[in-house]
Amino acid sequence: MDQEEQWLLTEKYKGMESEAFHADLTRLRDGEPLGYVIGSVPFINCDIALDSHPLIPRVETEYWTEKAITEIQKTKNSTMLDLCAGSGAIGTAVAKAIPDVHVTFGEIDPVHLPTIIRNAELNEITPERLTVTESNLFKNISGTFDFILTNPPYIDPAVDRAEDSVKMHEPHLALYGGTGGMECITRIIEEAPQYLNKDGQLWIEHEPEQSEAITALANKAGFHCITHKDQYRIERYSVLQ
Repeated sequence: MDQEEQWLLTEKYKGMESEAFHADLTRLRDGEPLGYVIGSVPFINCDIALDSHPLIPRVETEYWTEKAITEIQKTKNSTMLDLCAGSGAIGTAVAKAIPDVHVTFGEIDPVHLPTIIRNAELNEITPERLTVTESNLFKNISGTFDFILTNPPYIDPAVDRAEDSVKMHEPHLALYGGTGGMECITRIIEEAPQYLNKDGQLWIEHEPEQSEAITALANKAGFHCITHKDQYRIERYSVLQ
């Protein structure tokens, strides 16, 4: 067995081979992502269910979300928006780490909304601490926030580094960001000032090639922007304030 097959056996079947395990091996060997085959992935201190096959949370996203949690912990009774929420991993991790935060989840695809609610329940986040909204970016979002955290669709189809298994199985709606991968990012930066409280922060995940354009958009919208590297020393996210 390779490493992924061993993880499948350990995580889903507690080390016990069975007919169901061998059926899942076939799925894995056919290229289906391990997270979908297992049905969940760890994310910071959360277990994130992937029932509706949302974008699978990556370790790069986990890295900057931990940085955001440290920043959010400096304030009291914060409000946060997880925009382009998918599975809700980012907002769920923040809510679990910081008990006084209220999190709004905005997600364009309604099929993922029950998954977001389930992940909140799985990680013991009470219903009064969250709002789940079907929304094309800010379209159905109301109120203002101290923090907006987003992992939007940002892959440039002309570059497209995504692996074949990602292209075949993960939602294209959550992956591809139009021309230059910048269509959603541009809208988010232009519209975010209406949804941020004074001194609020917007955290955006993106490709390293997009850093310069993001800084220019941020400056035009009245933000101060700092771009940061991930754990692999690649420019991966920007913080706009």
